[in-house]
Amino acid sequence: MIYPDNFENKIGFNEIRKMLRERCLSPLGKEQVDKMAFSSDAEQVNEWLMQVREFRRLMEEVEDFPLQYFYDVRESILRIRVENSHLEEDELFDLRRSLSTIADMVKILNHSDDDDEPEDGWKREKKYPYPALHRLSQDVVTFPQLIQRIDQILDKFGKIRDNATPELLQIRRELAKTEGSISRTLYSILRSAQSEGIVEKDVTPTLRDGRLVIPVIPTLKRKIKGIVHDESATGKTVFIEPTEVVEANNRVRELEGEERKEMIRILTDFTNKVRPYSKEILDSYRFLAIIDLIQAKQKLADIFKAIEPEVEDHPHIDWTRAIHPLLQLSLQQKKRESSSVGYHAYTGQTHSYHLRSKCRRQICLSENRRIITVYAAMRFEHPCK
Repeated sequence: MIYPDNFENKIGFNEIRKMLRERCLSPLGKEQVDKMAFSSDAEQVNEWLMQVREFRRLMEEVEDFPLQYFYDVRESILRIRVENSHLEEDELFDLRRSLSTIADMVKILNHSDDDDEPEDGWKREKKYPYPALHRLSQDVVTFPQLIQRIDQILDKFGKIRDNATPELLQIRRELAKTEGSISRTLYSILRSAQSEGIVEKDVTPTLRDGRLVIPVIPTLKRKIKGIVHDESATGKTVFIEPTEVVEANNRVRELEGEERKEMIRILTDFTNKVRPYSKEILDSYRFLAIIDLIQAKQKLADIFKAIEPEVEDHPHIDWTRAIHPLLQLSLQQKKRESSSVGYHAYTGQTHSYHLRSKCRRQICLSENRRIITVYAAMRFEHPCK
């Protein structure tokens, strides 16, 4: 339990939390930042510190470590647990890219220096370059077969491929053929109408309600046989579908309906393959969220030029040249000299720590009737009295 309730605000940690959120790559990491809480478990704190230390080294040593495509598709995965539901194109594209990022991360973090079979045949305990990060990734399931199947369905732009199924390929070929025939017929009618002065020279066929039509001024609309589908907001143009292309346009609408049905069938069939792995996929996104949090910590640590403290499981404080990060940033922004605060603490009895400063402050902290006396050298801009 942390007391008082507004402890974070009192020490300015709410600002640190805000800065961390700004450096997250996705809602996944931001959610982890919001969940962060203080810990009195030295072992846990040291594990968190080790994760950031290893990630900083990882960034220096591994050039192609994936830090893109941190998409949050958890809501989509939760939704498809219901039978007869399916992922949409954009959701499938986000799933593919984020699953690939997770798989690449896990491959790097689970790589051991001893992966190659030793020449003497003896099995040795594996050593990992980034042990703390490996502990996060070792149980994460990856899905190379799902990624491979998505690549057979979607193109590089995230759209369903023509050859995703033979049926879709046939539908789209007929659709392209029919649309090409309509376009040729319309341009022929348009050129004839332009030569007769019925339509202006710069006019081209346009779409209205999914049908190709020709723009005509209202006084000449009876010169072209067809169906009037719409008129402009000013009333100065009407859009006519010539009789010669009505049937072809109807066929286009039918083919578009068949195309959509086949696309839904493809997406539903693939979703049925994903559904049994919903729990494992959600677990893998928890891993991605933690990595997002760690990389945000590393970025913020670099901004503060922070070093890793040594945390021990007993009441002892020894701060040397400690700097308040928010004050440091504030002074840097104002182009003023950084502030530096040096602390030295002892437990059990009071010691005097002499510092080169005209002002000195004694802070007494009590814990289990033991007094911790801290003398702080204050090198701030305000004068000491």
